Amino acid sequence: MTVTLPFSTGSPKTAPARALKPSRAARPSRKFAARPFAASSASRITLLISLSTDASRRVGGFHCALLHTSPASAFRSRILRPTRTTTGVTTVRYAYEPDVEAFRKEVRQFISENLPPEEERLQRGYEGGFKTNQEEYDYTMGFQKKLSDRGWLAMAWPKEYGGGGASHMRQLVYNEEMAYHGAPSMNMGIAWVGPSLMLYGTGEQKQKFIPRITGADDWWCTLYSEPGAGSDLAALQTRATRDGDDYVINGQKIWTSGGHLADWGWLAARTDPDAPKHKGITMFMVNMKSPGVSVSPLINIADRHGFNEVFFEDVRVPASQVVGEVNRGWYHMAVALDFERSGIQAYAGGRRTVERLIGVAKQRPELVARRPSVRHELADRSIEVNVGTFLAYRVATMQARGMVPNHEASASKLFGSEMSQRISNTGMHLLGTLGQLRDGTKHQVIDQATNYLQSVSATVAAGTSEIQRGIIATRGLGLPRG
Repeated sequence: MTVTLPFSTGSPKTAPARALKPSRAARPSRKFAARPFAASSASRITLLISLSTDASRRVGGFHCALLHTSPASAFRSRILRPTRTTTGVTTVRYAYEPDVEAFRKEVRQFISENLPPEEERLQRGYEGGFKTNQEEYDYTMGFQKKLSDRGWLAMAWPKEYGGGGASHMRQLVYNEEMAYHGAPSMNMGIAWVGPSLMLYGTGEQKQKFIPRITGADDWWCTLYSEPGAGSDLAALQTRATRDGDDYVINGQKIWTSGGHLADWGWLAARTDPDAPKHKGITMFMVNMKSPGVSVSPLINIADRHGFNEVFFEDVRVPASQVVGEVNRGWYHMAVALDFERSGIQAYAGGRRTVERLIGVAKQRPELVARRPSVRHELADRSIEVNVGTFLAYRVATMQARGMVPNHEASASKLFGSEMSQRISNTGMHLLGTLGQLRDGTKHQVIDQATNYLQSVSATVAAGTSEIQRGIIATRGLGLPRG
């Protein structure tokens, strides 16, 4: 048996299995140092593993320390060590610097004061939904306004763009807590439109759009997928033809999340039909209230209106709303997708769901007796949440060092989306017929039915599992294309 250390590059160091064998209690722990995550004299990350030689503490004696030395603005130090939880489960705890821990408490206090109780959200159908109606939209935007007023909506953005200049560690903690407690989802403007504008936008575009994004004044939708261009986005056919100072847009988009409520759209359209398909694409910012834009609802399997079809018929968009270089939109779009894939929200939300299912199993032992194998399923799901969290932290570490994650973000997205489906399946196995109850009915425990139905799309949205595996294989492992 060998133990391979995570967060290493090059050939991994390994700890021989004999280090885990029963031995004298007095024998000191052995330490094995991993290679730095990225060799740099300015900022080095080293993972130390200390393996207990006491057989009775094989799990509890597994110590991990992530040591980080860097400038104050970079990723903050944290210690990873096993902690005995109130449920009696030994898990890994992430201990941060005191100021970050204090910030976590501040976020939790804000959530308790501004987010409706979980039971109320369940009754009103907010859990598992996505901007399904005007009431929920108002609830979401109202909550984000409070975040904006507090300076949290874009806390890690540079101050010159209206952000708080906060460390990525604070942003990570904020994202974790919001997802764990089921707060409204992040605005797409914050998630990738704003960051893309910082990279490719003109000074005028930044001045006009970024303050409205950070102020939670506008809601954005993403206009990528088409009936014939989903996973193969480069096959998109929506046309943008130059006409004087404008571009005229014609075409159709599909699976547009929140398009029926959006103020602005982040559009990919073809400006050179004769160029190779990965070229000739340009990015636009489109006012969704423009003449010629029409939105039709798509009701999903969970009876939710989150998706839409969007039609463009001679829609005029000023050339000043082109983002980045004309005909280079594919490359800009790829970076925007990497922003989308780099969150920890899937793991924080998954952790909360697993904890709730464990609580139900303890309160209702007859459910476990009906299907004993669910015990092992819950154990697997708990392990997967911890593994996925490490993947997300690797992405966050790269972002903190000014890098744009690519295959690393794909690995986190792939594992998180497939994990969410396994969690939903385990929930149905545990709850049985109770898992079919919806919309705050009397005996409903959690919104398991909605979670289960919507999890089907997890491995499709934002890039299918097959696409993610292809990225990992070619860009991460250097394998030839099939």
